[in-house]
Parts: sequence; structure tokens; C-alpha cells
Amino acid sequence: MPFGEVTITLEEVATLTGLAIDGDAVIVDIPDEDWSAVCLRLLGQAHTDLGGGVIRITWLRETFDELPLSASPETTEQFARAYALSLMGGVLFSDRSGGSVHLQYLLLVEDWRRAGRFAWGAAVLSYLYREMGRSALQMTASSSLGGDFGGWSALLMIWTWERFPHTSPLHAVTGAQITQDAVPRGLRWLPAHTRQHGDKFYLYKLWFDECTTFVVSI
Repeated sequence: MPFGEVTITLEEVATLTGLAIDGDAVIVDIPDEDWSAVCLRLLGQAHTDLGGGVIRITWLRETFDELPLSASPETTEQFARAYALSLMGGVLFSDRSGGSVHLQYLLLVEDWRRAGRFAWGAAVLSYLYREMGRSALQMTASSSLGGDFGGWSALLMIWTWERFPHTSPLHAVTGAQITQDAVPRGLRWLPAHTRQHGDKFYLYKLWFDECTTFVVSI
């Protein structure tokens, strides 16, 4: 049987997630910064433990859980940065740290206009490739049958279902109807009934919604 190789392309990232693939490159560096000062300047408050410039995502979500109705424009921007930072560290550029994110990513949303010009989709794909490559090398070195990797794993899952529909768990759901007109296209793999329930399929929808809302809002 003839076969070939397939891989996730930039076009597929754009159509499946809605993330931009054209624009400025997302370059993350770790400058010599006073991270407490950076946190205070961009978030309005600093965590007491910022060892190496790393912050817990749970702290971000608990501290910036709900924007006050009387919030000033400055406070609104601070909450938006905290949300973007947790999204980048917990979804788009996640690692194997167990729920932490480096404040280097916070510098990417210091200037909202600049952040809106970034090719986020291209960055997400390159980061995912790097993480999968690292995992493969570790598996080869240790002769292990499996390995963890960072990055947006949901993108890999949705792409797999798009290319190989028979692998989708939707086929195990009785009466599930794939949404054909979903935008971004990745949402087509969510059956209609899961949008009213907090199951694992709805979680994928939330990930897509968060990412597209983040990009559109900036």
C-alpha cells in the first residue's frame, strides 16, 4: 500500500486555530531584568517568589480571576496581560515544569500594538516541533517507549483528527454530528451537545476560543 509523510503546516495552523501565521517573528529572550520590577510594572503587583523569573500559573489565575467593574484602563491592561501570560505558559508555549511560566513571555504583551503584529501561529508550530523533537531525542537516548513534551498538544490532536477522522473520539459518540461550518475549522470536531456540557470536548473548544480571543483582542 503506498504511503508518505504528513506534517502540520502553517496553513493548517491558521485554518484550524485562527492564529496568525504572517507578521513579526515571536522572539523570546531572557534579558537581565529585575523580574519583581517587571511584574509590578506590567501586572500591578509582584509575586513574593520569582526565582529565576518563573511564576506559577495558578497564582496568575487566582490573583487576576475577575476584573472589577470599576477597573481603570491601566488595571484592565494588567488583567489582560495576566490572562495572556497564563494562556502562553499554560497552553500555547507550555513546558514540563508542572504549571509555571517565565516572565519573559510577559514582555511580549508589554506593547499591545506590537503584540498584535506577531505571527503567533508560526511561533506555536515551531515551539511544538521543538518540543516533540526534544522528546524524540530523549526517547532514543533512554530507549523509552514514551516521553512527555510541551507545546499546544491540542493542536496536534485536532490536526490528527482532521487528517485521520477514524481516530477521532467523536466516532465513539452515538449520534455525534461533526460541525462543518465552524470557524476556526478546528471547532468542527466538537459535537453540538458538548457545547452545553463541561466534558473534555468542550475543553478543546475553550482552548481554541481563548487563543482566538487573545489574538483578536490585541
